Amino acid sequence: MLIFLPPKLAFLATPKTGTTAVELALKAHAEIIFANTRKHTPARRFRRRVVPFVEETFGARLEGVAVMRDPVEQIKSWFRYRNAARLEGSELSTEGLSFEQFVMEVIDDDPPPRARIGSQFAFLTGDEGEVLVDHIFAYESQPAFRTFMTDRLGRKIKLKVKNVSPSVRTDLSGQATRRLQAAREGEFALYERLMAAKGYLHSAQV
Repeated sequence: MLIFLPPKLAFLATPKTGTTAVELALKAHAEIIFANTRKHTPARRFRRRVVPFVEETFGARLEGVAVMRDPVEQIKSWFRYRNAARLEGSELSTEGLSFEQFVMEVIDDDPPPRARIGSQFAFLTGDEGEVLVDHIFAYESQPAFRTFMTDRLGRKIKLKVKNVSPSVRTDLSGQATRRLQAAREGEFALYERLMAAKGYLHSAQV
């Protein structure tokens, strides 16, 4: 998470949505940086702890901005990331596993460590499934996201591709896709809502 005090904005780093590139491009301009295990602070914790603290301490009522990716593509990114050679032999490695097998593990009631990837829906919403981030941009709408950040921060944003994972096959049958959609109905619905809004969903938080 990156917090910019003058523009009263916080970038919430949704996992596997290009957050490393954003962090490298913008961290020099942030007043507060959440790194390491706090980098991916979810919206619930942001609303309950970070927003009140920053408002009380700095007098800034933060708005949150985040990126959301096509649910299947986001899981593919996790699969590729955990297929890297550096994880070979560890419990997090997906080496030797097909993407379809990985998806079935992800939606299992008790997934193994390699398939415990959380969800974008849980990251961006509250206890009742309500959106807790003021501004959500589709990963597929990078120009709109960059324009928004440029306008709010008053500086041109240029992102460089980082953390490119190895290329692996990510075939998924129709049956497996339907099972994934049923298991993560809320996430797919939120993404459809985002795309229906042309890649930018504004949910003002009071």
